[in-house]
Amino acid sequence: MQDLWRISATELASLIKSKQVSARESAEAALARLDTVNPMINAVVDYRPDDVLMQASAIDSALARGEDVGPLAGVPITIKIGADQQGFATSDGMILQRDNIATADNPAVANLRKSGAILLGRTNCSAVSYRWFSSNLLHGDTKNPRDPSITPGGSSGGAGAAVAAGIGQIAHGSDIAGSIRYPAYACGIHGLRPSLGRVPHFNPSFDGRSIGGQIGAVSGPLARTINDLRISLAAMSAPNAHDPWYAPVPLEGPPRPKQVAMCLNPDGLDPVPEVLAAVIDAGDRLRRAGWIVEEITETPPLREAAEMQARLWLGDGYEFQLEMAKREGDPGALACLNGMRDKVHPFDLSKALIRRDTLVRIWFAFFEKYPVLLMPVSGELPFPVDLDLKDQASLERVWHAQMPQVGIPLIGLPALSVSTGLIGRSPVGVQLVAARFREDLCLSAGEAIEAGGTPSAPIDPAS
Repeated sequence: MQDLWRISATELASLIKSKQVSARESAEAALARLDTVNPMINAVVDYRPDDVLMQASAIDSALARGEDVGPLAGVPITIKIGADQQGFATSDGMILQRDNIATADNPAVANLRKSGAILLGRTNCSAVSYRWFSSNLLHGDTKNPRDPSITPGGSSGGAGAAVAAGIGQIAHGSDIAGSIRYPAYACGIHGLRPSLGRVPHFNPSFDGRSIGGQIGAVSGPLARTINDLRISLAAMSAPNAHDPWYAPVPLEGPPRPKQVAMCLNPDGLDPVPEVLAAVIDAGDRLRRAGWIVEEITETPPLREAAEMQARLWLGDGYEFQLEMAKREGDPGALACLNGMRDKVHPFDLSKALIRRDTLVRIWFAFFEKYPVLLMPVSGELPFPVDLDLKDQASLERVWHAQMPQVGIPLIGLPALSVSTGLIGRSPVGVQLVAARFREDLCLSAGEAIEAGGTPSAPIDPAS
């Protein structure tokens, strides 16, 4: 079966567990697809075919012994270079960290391995994961397979580009300000940012994380189908004793009404007409699927949450981060830190955390009334490549458009980026947000939106 890379993870795992297809066949098909298309997009920057085939052989041997190999049996999955994977460099796109070889897996990666997934290769990101673009001095630029003139998103741009081009059914990504949701949006696939505490997330190769990283950064999946996100979330969220934020909460919560609050213009975002049309269309799809959709004019404070998240992410330890960026010499990292300096540094960490407490309560109260919020992912269609490097006005334009992504991590909520179609060659989509640990509601609404349109399918890279 030469086109195993085309089918969903759910279908592929079923074929492998029923022994209609071997894990080795799955691995060989994935490696062949990688070799065919990756040179055009530079999504995967490190992979070892012999290791991939060894993983597949181990799965086939376990199946032959009648063992349960896990829900993702033989499914090829890529891992972001910012996450520890034993034996590989956790570079985060930095020359300074190219020799940071992990001796143990990030717990999210370990959980994927335990679920029977085949770890196919390492995907590119922006240096230090600072940008919504994916380029660095160590590995170069990742291209969007739909249109090389637009960003593949960032920082998990390699993950998004890989899944869109059929390199693996699922990709691991991480998100502190949109780094899962935006690559999914830009590449025309789906991406889920789980709740804080849902998926155990940290890198054993580093001593520790700032408080902004601890409460803002999460691991999560990108995929071409909503159900593939669902099964990969279940795999990634297995317990781990080493993340103090991890919470063993059931994946399915109590029943809630099929009701959505739709906000077209959250907190003065002023989206472009194509983005507005996508949100309205998603609302119509939900109505046709039996959901009640109520248009609201305001969300809880989102811009303030985004500004505070930027301070916690970039402002805490700002001088150290800037010095590191200078030593690295990466123009994107420097543009981000220099361009955001006046907005994030200095700041009062204690005051910020006190205000966060209030904002979290406001948002939690909102989701007592509305099970799901529907709004834009970004105020614009995917940006032209390196727009943020053009000038200060362009950098501020990028940050303004991304406000709906940046604010959500501060509150610790789950958010799902759902692809809804194309405007020419440019993807467009919407964002669904729900109460903490209610990824199930996001996925349920996302499935209704997905079913009302054209399913996402792997594509050959455009020139």
